[in-house]
Amino acid sequence: MTAEADAPEEAPKKASKLPLILGVVLAVVGGGGGFFAVQSGILFGSSDDDHEAEVAEADAVARPEVSFVAIDPLVISLPSSGGRDHLRFAAQLEVPPEYAAEVEAIKPRIVDVLNGYLRAVDLAELEDPTALIRLRSQMLRRVQVVAGKGRVGDLLIMEFVLS
Repeated sequence: MTAEADAPEEAPKKASKLPLILGVVLAVVGGGGGFFAVQSGILFGSSDDDHEAEVAEADAVARPEVSFVAIDPLVISLPSSGGRDHLRFAAQLEVPPEYAAEVEAIKPRIVDVLNGYLRAVDLAELEDPTALIRLRSQMLRRVQVVAGKGRVGDLLIMEFVLS
């Protein structure tokens, strides 16, 4: 046997983990710095004055001046089939403040129109959960015709219960 065969073989050198660790640390620091720069407005940001003006404008658009006129709750008798005998309905009308008194004065006509319409609607349509949107738009249109152009902006359904 030779001396070379008796000598242990040298193990291969392990690769250093320093580049991997350094890469991870730099990625975390870079990501955090980028996040801070964007959030603070240094990059791609606008000044605080611009932001405050946008928020004030959005508030003005989102909340126009309106008044609400409550419609007295209605109890509509239904043809007794399927165990449902009554519909309990309550709503509010969204009106511009200058027309609130006029709409309040014609509330009996509005109640009459809603009562007549709801009595004419088929029970199957009242039970359909997706029909409420159609019913609401039909009722709103009828109320707008009775109240006059521009006096009623929306009809908000507060209660719609079949019992």
